[in-house]
Amino acid sequence: MGLVTLTGLVLSASDVGEFDRRLVILTREAGKVTAFAKGARRPNNPMVAVCSPFVFGQFSAYEGRNSYHITRADIKSYFRDLVTDYEKVCLGSYFLEVAERKSAEGLDERMRLALLYQSLKAIESGRFSHRLLRDIYELKTWVIDGEYPNVFSCTVCGAKENLAMFSIKNHGMVCSKCSNLQSGIKISNSALYTLQFIVSSPLEKLYTFVLNEETEEEVTRLITGYRNSYHPYKYKSEEFL
Repeated sequence: MGLVTLTGLVLSASDVGEFDRRLVILTREAGKVTAFAKGARRPNNPMVAVCSPFVFGQFSAYEGRNSYHITRADIKSYFRDLVTDYEKVCLGSYFLEVAERKSAEGLDERMRLALLYQSLKAIESGRFSHRLLRDIYELKTWVIDGEYPNVFSCTVCGAKENLAMFSIKNHGMVCSKCSNLQSGIKISNSALYTLQFIVSSPLEKLYTFVLNEETEEEVTRLITGYRNSYHPYKYKSEEFL
């Protein structure tokens, strides 16, 4: 076993045995990993504070055959303003659960980790509605997974102009000429631009806008309908949203 440094965010934590903790961490170096912190539940153990969800930092660990064994941690953020607010914790827990289900061991999950970190910071800031945050996070997660709707051209003829309708059945937009041939939901220019911005923007610019109530409701309806059709998995944390 070799000593390695993993930079990542704790997605979940559970008790093991009498004093140990089992962590699932989303890391830059190794994707999603399972790690154990021996004796982390003993009184006065320095690992007590770091073996919890939402903790982000660098973890020194010995790499085993199927898991890691953490020896120390240098924590960069505990997301304290998030974990002390019930509504923020509920939304943040949902984001963690989605990331844990969607990520995999041994794959390059740097973009997913960056999205998760930026999204938790956006929750913590209190500057955005939780509905908008969820819409952005879900759509960008689908982009990372390559399972997002086409919002830049007509899914029937390929035209990039006069996109008038969002078709869940067609996985994206339909232009005005083809709209009489397909069923869908009429979409406003502002909602269409919002979807295009979320899909195409780099992560560091993702949480830089707010919407008026009408546009936000429209975007939520579209994303909710798409999620219910193509991403119907029910997460435990959804019960609290």
